[in-house]
Amino acid sequence: MTRPSTTDDGWWLAVLFVHDEQGIVEAEELAPRSGPPPVPPLHVMGPALAGALSGLILEDGGRQQLRLALPPASDAAHPWRQPLVLRMAVRWEPMRAATMRPSELAQAALQAFRRSLAAAGSPA
Repeated sequence: MTRPSTTDDGWWLAVLFVHDEQGIVEAEELAPRSGPPPVPPLHVMGPALAGALSGLILEDGGRQQLRLALPPASDAAHPWRQPLVLRMAVRWEPMRAATMRPSELAQAALQAFRRSLAAAGSPA
């Protein structure tokens, strides 16, 4: 994970990624052995990540203040052929964030990312 930053309007920004000796890992390497699901990896990873951060994410107007993005796949027909580099923007729930150190928020984000990776590799 890159060092998180915070925008003036309260969004916490970080880039989370998976790498090995060869460099950044592609999402396809994480897919179930039976093959990647027909939906893009973020459709699997996003709900798992949001669920893992449940209670920490601010809700505004009934919407979680969480934005996630993976780079676009080079081939739309193969959405899992894309690097596992997740851009994350979140507005933390103020009372919860006030009781946590910045390193604890970063640790929560990393743990949620790991859960989302595990969800992406689980058979559907």
